[in-house]
Amino acid sequence: MLTRHLALATALIFCAATLVAQQAPDRTRPPQPGAPPSLALPAIQKQQLSNGLPVWIVESHEVPVAQVNLVVLSGTGDDPAGKFGVGSLAAAMLEEGAAARSSLEIADAIDFLGADLDVTSGSDSSAVRLHVPVARLGDALPIMADVALRPTFPSAELERLRAERLTNILQARDDPATINATAYARVLYGPTHRYGTSGAGTAATLRSISTDDLRAFYAAAFQPRNAALVVVGDVTPARVLPLLEASFGRWTTSAPAPAPARLPNAPQHALRIIYLVDKPGAPQSQIRIGWIGVPRSTPDYFPIQVMNTILGGSFSSRLNLNLRERNGYTYGASSSFDMRLSAGPFAAAAGVQTDKTSEALKEFINELNAIARSVPDDELRRAKNYVALRYPANFESTGDISRQLENMLVYRLPEDYFSNYVANVEAVTAADVLRVARRYIQPNRFAFVITGDRQVIEPGIAALKLGEIRMMTIDDVFGPAPVIPR
Repeated sequence: MLTRHLALATALIFCAATLVAQQAPDRTRPPQPGAPPSLALPAIQKQQLSNGLPVWIVESHEVPVAQVNLVVLSGTGDDPAGKFGVGSLAAAMLEEGAAARSSLEIADAIDFLGADLDVTSGSDSSAVRLHVPVARLGDALPIMADVALRPTFPSAELERLRAERLTNILQARDDPATINATAYARVLYGPTHRYGTSGAGTAATLRSISTDDLRAFYAAAFQPRNAALVVVGDVTPARVLPLLEASFGRWTTSAPAPAPARLPNAPQHALRIIYLVDKPGAPQSQIRIGWIGVPRSTPDYFPIQVMNTILGGSFSSRLNLNLRERNGYTYGASSSFDMRLSAGPFAAAAGVQTDKTSEALKEFINELNAIARSVPDDELRRAKNYVALRYPANFESTGDISRQLENMLVYRLPEDYFSNYVANVEAVTAADVLRVARRYIQPNRFAFVITGDRQVIEPGIAALKLGEIRMMTIDDVFGPAPVIPR
């Protein structure tokens, strides 16, 4: 009897173990991603204040907060020649004094309401953004309106910000990564094109900017015919429009609306040239490779997104798997297209071990050439899943949603852009990827900008015989070292 019970128990244990093994996931392989999710946003309710200022409202009632962004369709791309940096300085000065409040009083008033207020300026637009508990929205909007519509541009604060920016330039001259990024823009666009210089300006242009320059830029850019309000959160049009009208409805100007900053195209590189910026003792070589890319309006936007994901737009991209995982030359290699109203730069980039600079350059070239030759089906599927599955993360908070609506405004994206995004990614074929790779990735014409210890890295670079090597100094990149006023 005991033997029979033991046999039965053994059989039951065996069957249970077999069943568990059959049900357990296979942990020797990564799980297959599911189908990309569709994205359904609440409707954009488009309204207008009495002065013609457009208002876009998206209701999101999960959390009792509101995000209100004043989007101005002018940015650093609108800086006039000789005054590069005036747009970003004008934006930064808005919080330094407005109406009857000083900068400290503005900050205290916003903090008291449990709100956040910030002002930003990019290449194509500027924004004043308010995040506030919805119960305090009526108290916070007048403060936001003062900052946006009634700045005082105090001269003492301008001098403080000017000194801060000059100090930043002085510090940047000692940072190889910043040197490399600044040199890359200068090489691609030249010193007179707006994209060839930092949005914050140069030492020379910063010294030339006066409060009159700030007021002139502000008067041309900040006007209701060149702006819109974006509101996302626990609001309804019936509740929020009267509040917006009270704070922004009397905003008027007689100035004509400025045209969007569509900068002239800079000449594209025709031959591969290596630019070497000497930074003695640098522990790494900073590398940027590429040329002028495409504007945001390109019809190839979705194929480029997928192609770049394969090349260098994700951790499992070809560049990163090669230079980091397989060869250990870097902590990370990547590539990106910076798409603006006018064509921004494409760059493949990494910071690599100094003694592996030439080897890293060879691997960069190998991958930049290979992307135009073949794209296996499984790699294409992974890239499309990566792009599509990440997209909903751009809509997780009221702030996230408002930024996406800003992009729709600035780049004039179609109404169905968000809802069709995943379908447009899914529609990209291998032929599309190869077509855009062959058109936009041409390493034989790329600029190679390398910042590092010349004495150590130049012989290996020269041995590669990639093309002419041109030397750049730190002063070539930034201009003479600024003198900081005391």
